[in-house]
Amino acid sequence: MPDHRGSDARSPLTRLGAALTDLCERYFPDAFVFALAGVVLVFLAGLAVGERPARLVAEFGNGFWALVPFTMQMALVIVGGFVVATSPAVSGLIRRLAAIPRTPRAAVAFVAFFGMASSLVSWGLSLIFTGLLVREVTRRVQRVDYRAIGAAAYLGLGSVWALGLSSSAALLQATRSAIPPALLPVTGVIPLSQTIFLWQSLVLAAVLIVVSVVVAYVSCPPPERARTAEEMGVRFEPPEVGPEGPKTPGEKLEASPILAVAVGLLMLAYLGQQVRDKGPVAAADLNNFNFAFLTLGLLLHWRPRSFLRAVARSVPATAGVLIQYPFYAGILGLISKTSLAATLAELFVRVTTPGTFPVVVALYSAGLGLFVPSGGGKWIVEAPYVMAAARTWSVHLGWTVQIYNAAEALPNLVNPFWMLPLMGILNLRARDLAGYSILQLLFHAPVVVFLGWLFARTLPYLPPAL
Repeated sequence: MPDHRGSDARSPLTRLGAALTDLCERYFPDAFVFALAGVVLVFLAGLAVGERPARLVAEFGNGFWALVPFTMQMALVIVGGFVVATSPAVSGLIRRLAAIPRTPRAAVAFVAFFGMASSLVSWGLSLIFTGLLVREVTRRVQRVDYRAIGAAAYLGLGSVWALGLSSSAALLQATRSAIPPALLPVTGVIPLSQTIFLWQSLVLAAVLIVVSVVVAYVSCPPPERARTAEEMGVRFEPPEVGPEGPKTPGEKLEASPILAVAVGLLMLAYLGQQVRDKGPVAAADLNNFNFAFLTLGLLLHWRPRSFLRAVARSVPATAGVLIQYPFYAGILGLISKTSLAATLAELFVRVTTPGTFPVVVALYSAGLGLFVPSGGGKWIVEAPYVMAAARTWSVHLGWTVQIYNAAEALPNLVNPFWMLPLMGILNLRARDLAGYSILQLLFHAPVVVFLGWLFARTLPYLPPAL
């Protein structure tokens, strides 16, 4: 048998991926540290433009709790995705899907496609769904490279998730109650028809999916050079055994589907009213998105006990969102309530033209994403000055959001922050996925920048709807 480790060592791409991941693991602290550093840097920037320290302190504190509703909404995106993905019905679907691919390359391409397709529905669902799919596929397909298929499972978060229904920035801009009061006069309410449902956005997502699947298929090592899960020392624990049958009246009520189904149907009826009254696009705001996933989770789990176990298992994954978003809100207060917003907007106008603005926004958003790995939190920081500059240059505001969305996903292919849930399911390290993720990045970046610039030229400017 060939020396798989030796063949990997001779690959320049694998060496580059390992080197970059080693740098991230050694020098990149937890994302919370970057949030704290962001507060300090923005505070110092405020002093540099002449703001009084007392005012900066006040605006930071006043803004700290401005994103509490949005923070809860983002946490529920994770909870809802996890609950649906781990339901018995979806688990059965995963087993059936895993039986489709027959060869290693087909398996990697298959997982890549479903990872991206599911991320268009929910990035929280995608991480769990594709992680469980990989575990099933590797049991059935012999000699599939575990690193390649693991990286394929992550492609949703590194490519198209923010162009789909769980886009933090697009959903925030479509939900008046979620838009911070300081941001609303700048952006107005932007319906999803002007962001994720633009034909330009759909084409961009389709192109990225096709490119990603082709790259995943072609780059998958042949069976004789593959490193399987077994060769990497990965062993999966047996499925968790549920509790014993109900004994007391209270336990029987927990195990009964009557209440869960009754409330689930009530929630479903409410969603039907929302679609009837608002239409399917206008009804797809952040609140209804989470409401739909909790409804689906409750109905799929069927019993309150099963539903609550899934919720409890999902909560640890929400820790980063819960603690970081208040600090992003404080940064928003420092920027939007002081002269920093005008200064940054003026800078964006000074260094761009109407033609180069989309390119600069894409590159800036991707670069900042290395340090602030949060689509919603980073949008709160960027939006005041980026959208103000877009208005100055009369660039379509919804497409500016989509340029941000597509570019924001790029650094996820390097930064391991959002890999954590998937790595836990697959028992992998970030360095195991980095080589193939960086390969995808080399193809994604020019596609995003070029199509972001090209499609900006096809859209007229629309004044913000306040």
